[in-house]
Amino acid sequence: MLTFKELYLKLISNFAAGKTESEIEEAFAGHYDPKHLHCLLHPEKHPVVWRIGDCDCSQDRQGKCAADCEFDAIYAADGGIGIDESKCVGCHACIDACSLNKLTYSRDIISVLKTLQSHKGLVYALVAPAFLGQFGSSVTPGKLRSALKKVGFDGMIEVALFADVLTLKEALEFDKNIQTESDYQLTSCCCPMWIAMIRKIYNDLMPHVPGAVSPMIAAGRAIKVLHPDAVTVFVGPCMAKKAEAREKDLEGAIDFVLTFQEIKDVFEAMQIELDKMEESERDHSSRAGRIYARTGGVSEAVKATVDRLNPNRKITVRTQQADGVPACKEMINSLLSGQTNANFFEGMGCVGGCVGGPKAIIDRDSGRDNVNVYGDEATYKTPIDNPYVIELLHRLGFDTVESLLEHSDIFTRKF
Repeated sequence: MLTFKELYLKLISNFAAGKTESEIEEAFAGHYDPKHLHCLLHPEKHPVVWRIGDCDCSQDRQGKCAADCEFDAIYAADGGIGIDESKCVGCHACIDACSLNKLTYSRDIISVLKTLQSHKGLVYALVAPAFLGQFGSSVTPGKLRSALKKVGFDGMIEVALFADVLTLKEALEFDKNIQTESDYQLTSCCCPMWIAMIRKIYNDLMPHVPGAVSPMIAAGRAIKVLHPDAVTVFVGPCMAKKAEAREKDLEGAIDFVLTFQEIKDVFEAMQIELDKMEESERDHSSRAGRIYARTGGVSEAVKATVDRLNPNRKITVRTQQADGVPACKEMINSLLSGQTNANFFEGMGCVGGCVGGPKAIIDRDSGRDNVNVYGDEATYKTPIDNPYVIELLHRLGFDTVESLLEHSDIFTRKF
């Protein structure tokens, strides 16, 4: 009987080789757990966290998976535990806590490979700003783009460009709304765990959160406006993005979410040597969008953009950041108790920010350093200086950057 991991890797190899679903099922008949196969072939029918075997929580550090879940998404069920999909945000804490290895995360990669085989329209890989160095120190953005095209994608788009757009929107929101020393803003960009924490635990603070989608959702929506039949595949270090893509008011923007590890498994199955790929550079994002991937990046980007938009502003941006859910709670509690003078608060669910995501391939310190170098290499410092941002907004129907503050189905979210 194949283990879950063995089945997963064999499915990737076979689909990457062009075999059909029926051929694969016939080849492995009797050698897999049908529940495992169903999860891998139909991830949309299962929660973001999968239970891949029965467990006895009395053996698993007294049910530490449930104790470590900040969102009360785990409950007792036959065979061990169940996952409440309406509460799960994909934080990975329960998987880390399960010493019996009976929990794992959703994989969309088989669905993506099937789509690459059958879809007649465009299929885009939307790559998170944390990608630098994840596939090797010599793998440039251009080499990664070429590798993804060899897999079958029609193109690679850096989500950092859409982080630029959201930076501009948040900076405009700050400039408009923060008019007194007591006013403050909580970022809505980037991290779904941060937003989930505010919505579920500190809901009274939601009026201080601008109605903006994340860069991932912005990228997916924009592409579908420009290319309605396109399939959008986000690639990043975050499991929570899988849950975010399924949220009722966001679903449809992103068709599939892959982790860096999932796409790396495909590269290995197809024997793609990334460091030998041709360069295919597209330098579209500013420094502001590129540094979103590490703690403090959103704050730094918004502050620089506010200063660029309104250099004579009397009330300046005073930032405070936290990473990791406990630290984020501590920061919010300091705000509620009046023990901070910041007026812009950034929270990241993972320590280190996105570069510290549970499915990052390299350590978070190396990831942060790579992101900083890539940010420093950007031609433009802020999105207001970036002609690609202005061009994109015009193509999407925005006559001015200020029109980002008006109602927009692309970049606005109704919390």
